[in-house]
Amino acid sequence: MRVEEEENQTKMLQVEEKSDLAGVDGIDSSNKSRICGGGIAGGGGGVSVGNDSSSSSSSSTSSSSATFPDQVLENVLENVLLFLTSRHDRNSVSLVCKSWYRAEAFNRLELFIGNCYAVSPIRAIRRFQRVRSLVLKGKPRFADFQLVPQNWGAHFTPWVTEMSLAYPWLEKICLKRMSISDDDLSLIANSFTGFKELVLVCCEGFGTSGLAIVASKCRQLRVLELIECDVIDEEIDWISCFPENGTCLESLSFDCVECAIIFEALERLVARSPSLRKLRVNRNVSTGQLHRLMIRAPQLTHLGSGSFSPSDAIHQEEQELDLFSAFTSCRSLICLSGFRDILPDYLPSIYPVCANLISLNFSYANIDAEQLKSVIRHCHKLQVFWVLDSVCDEGLQAVAASCKDLREVRVFPMDAREDSECPVSEVGLLAISEGCRKLRSILYFCQRMTNAAVVAMSKNCPELVVFRLCIMGRHLPDHITRKPMDEGFGAIVMNCKKLTRLAVSGLLTDEAFRLIGMYGKLVRTLSVAFAGDTDDALTYVLEGCPKLQKLEIRDSPFGDAALFSGLHHYYNMRFLWMSACRLSFSGCRQVAQRMPHLVVEVIKDIDEEEIDLKFCHGGRRY
Repeated sequence: MRVEEEENQTKMLQVEEKSDLAGVDGIDSSNKSRICGGGIAGGGGGVSVGNDSSSSSSSSTSSSSATFPDQVLENVLENVLLFLTSRHDRNSVSLVCKSWYRAEAFNRLELFIGNCYAVSPIRAIRRFQRVRSLVLKGKPRFADFQLVPQNWGAHFTPWVTEMSLAYPWLEKICLKRMSISDDDLSLIANSFTGFKELVLVCCEGFGTSGLAIVASKCRQLRVLELIECDVIDEEIDWISCFPENGTCLESLSFDCVECAIIFEALERLVARSPSLRKLRVNRNVSTGQLHRLMIRAPQLTHLGSGSFSPSDAIHQEEQELDLFSAFTSCRSLICLSGFRDILPDYLPSIYPVCANLISLNFSYANIDAEQLKSVIRHCHKLQVFWVLDSVCDEGLQAVAASCKDLREVRVFPMDAREDSECPVSEVGLLAISEGCRKLRSILYFCQRMTNAAVVAMSKNCPELVVFRLCIMGRHLPDHITRKPMDEGFGAIVMNCKKLTRLAVSGLLTDEAFRLIGMYGKLVRTLSVAFAGDTDDALTYVLEGCPKLQKLEIRDSPFGDAALFSGLHHYYNMRFLWMSACRLSFSGCRQVAQRMPHLVVEVIKDIDEEEIDLKFCHGGRRY
């Protein structure tokens, strides 16, 4: 009977947690028991402990095996768990037994939720009661390409409403692809008296009035970063709202804010922020004004230049000389970005800091190969490099020759249309693989590619963790042999044993997906577009990739049979996105019926036949 009771308790606990907390950091939604008798080393509620060496020989055998109560055990665990900083390690710890589960939840200070619909705010707060930092993600990545319907959701309001009551000590919020309103920002500013960090990435729904409230009321604010956000211009001078008697600012980024600012207010803010290390300004700040800011803050380590062209009021040569002297005095700079509206003649201004740079972002700079060469030859310490394809293969060859320590490279298209003429090809990719053997991550947009170049990268850069190759035309084969790209992508998963993120493109058959399922055992995120022959392709992936958490598929010939093949795996995933595939409403309905704790969302345009399917596990839509 006791065995039956313990088994029933185990099942009940699994169902409860799986239905409400799957997808939340600290919760593994796989079918694993969380109960092992409530203790360690033999169960029975505690830890068996032997006698101390000073104990008398008259101590009985029973006293030598005395057990501590669960509360004592949990107190010990709480102190031990403080040394675990990895959320994946904490995930594993919480699955050991009930005592570890409770102790891990009680001392969790940082909460990561990869899908805002995977758990309700109330349920998350009820389990994690001491959280000081929240990272919350909303819409899928396809939202960046306008592939998600308007008003899809991902609203922050339910979260901040509950947190304002439960977490008065909250210090940090990071949101990605969420909808956050000015009222939400006001609630943050008024509820969390010790609030210190706000990071918004690809968010929308708020404006300058909300920023003004945060700036004026969050007196301990250290970080305010707005990255690729859509900010509404409400004609509010939010920069002037920061405290007048000094600030705690360490990082201020607003390069995505299109509305004009009052530069004098920004200059005064920089001057009274002695701790400021990161500053990224928008395109309304000219190079002349940038020079004035740099003189005020020579301690900067990260700088986003905004516009990199002269203002009309000052002579160009004078501004160029002033900017050169400003960079000369900023010897601490290690990261540079911005360069919008660039005047290439100004690039020599950054020469004084190039030797120390570890990150350089030219993804907004329309420069050619020769202009890039003049800069990149000085950047021998560079580890992160983003650039537009306007530099051509020749520019990438220069990068490969100078930047031997490169760990991440991203090459973005000037023109992202499928029929555009892309000036980079397999030549640039091959050069990077041969010159940058320490590479860990690559994102590469092109129109032409060969299997040979991809195979060479897999052999030259076996430490790759992220490989995203975007061949922009549909169903494009190896442009020399005219064969599918199966061999290249197969080599990536076979030779790069640490690969966790993969984006495939070009002409791919089921064979490529068979190889991904066979060798991609650590792959957590897979993006597929215009690829595959039959349902077997998706079946290979769902049955062969045990770590898969995110699967994004569009315009591929996968139907209900492929969807059903993943039933055993869906509880482990954050989300599956299938757009313009061969799914049916009845198929989606069957998935929902067979897995009642799974949230299934089907989006269909009334005038079109395709279905956009997105579902996450164990949550509730609200």
